[in-house]
Amino acid sequence: MASKKKTPRSLGKIKHGKPLIPKWKVFRAKEPVVSVFMWGVNHTIGELMHVPPPGLLMPDDFKAFSKIKIDYHAFNKDNMPSHFKIKDYCPNVFRNIREQFGVDQSEYLTSLTSYEPEVDPHESSGASRLFVSFDRKFVIKVVDSEAVAEIHSILRQYHGYVVEKHGKTLLPQFLGLYRITVDGNETYLLVMRNIFGGKYNIHKKYDLKGSTVQRQASEKEKTKDLPTLKDIDFLEENYKIMLPADAKEQLLALLKCDTEFLTRLHLMDYSLLVGIHDVEQGRKEEAEALAAQQHSSDPDSGEEIQTPPDSPVPSVGGPFIALNTGLNLDDEFYGIPSSEDSPKKMIYFIGLVDILTYYGVKKRTASAAKTVKYGSDAEHISTVKPEQYARRLMEFVNRNICLQPPQGSQQQPPPSG
Repeated sequence: MASKKKTPRSLGKIKHGKPLIPKWKVFRAKEPVVSVFMWGVNHTIGELMHVPPPGLLMPDDFKAFSKIKIDYHAFNKDNMPSHFKIKDYCPNVFRNIREQFGVDQSEYLTSLTSYEPEVDPHESSGASRLFVSFDRKFVIKVVDSEAVAEIHSILRQYHGYVVEKHGKTLLPQFLGLYRITVDGNETYLLVMRNIFGGKYNIHKKYDLKGSTVQRQASEKEKTKDLPTLKDIDFLEENYKIMLPADAKEQLLALLKCDTEFLTRLHLMDYSLLVGIHDVEQGRKEEAEALAAQQHSSDPDSGEEIQTPPDSPVPSVGGPFIALNTGLNLDDEFYGIPSSEDSPKKMIYFIGLVDILTYYGVKKRTASAAKTVKYGSDAEHISTVKPEQYARRLMEFVNRNICLQPPQGSQQQPPPSG
């Protein structure tokens, strides 16, 4: 006798409702290039996370790339173009560099793809643009093909140096390099760690080269809320960086090693970027922002503030030895607190930028022309031999870092506009 097949109770009756649609990640951005960049990072990092890293990088890894071409992209048409291409340069090399700098793959992915990176108005003009991730941990810089070629020419030495120093360096952190093609137009994007970090507002900043010829912010630049001041502005204000003795020693040692490395590669015209956070002013701004947030999230107002999730904290600290100052600098790689003798409590963010200028025929010619033009002041121009350039920057920094405030020095950032 045939027994009747029992149907599990859990199945019950089949309900015919709305079809189950899987959730897709939508990359909304104001510009198609940014949407494609977010899509590309999500795709390439997603693939890398399923492949174990190689035990040893081979010469071919420094020439490798992955390329994706999409035609008739049907999903998310409102935000994504129908045709685009993405090229991810040296994926295994940059993955290893991210590891050396303590940048977790999921952190990198979350920061760059969860929310649209925004243009930094202070650092963008014309074709030169800089985007900042929503959590301000990373910057995405639009670079030209010459910069891409220079990165490739130094990448093996750069990677070796980062490994040798265990990530303890003031050099810019090259974390990813991409080419985005939309409508036949190619855009090169370089991802780096944000020197100014994501936790503290910057109240003043300087771009220092140790040069005093044509090194002053323009009047137009000075009208900005956060102008980029230069060497002459720094000297005219008699500004001094107040660091503890140990921190000064660390900074100069790091800078010496890094500039010697750049000199060996015949690189020059780089800058030491210094951002200054006034702790007292920052606390006032935080209190005001909190009060405004509480008001805007009042139940009676009917509005609720949505805040992005926090990104994981990197597992590797910055190049400076942590000091017991009561300030949270755990995930601020380039951050260093002022000395106890400083009239005002500050946090300095210090790192090297724009290291890709090679001292070749073009720069030698420019150096010779400026030598004739400026005569006795020629030693102060920015276009000099890499050895002289490094030595001059070291001397400038050494002179302007103090252990206690000198007479008449300015230590107070101007009030923000």
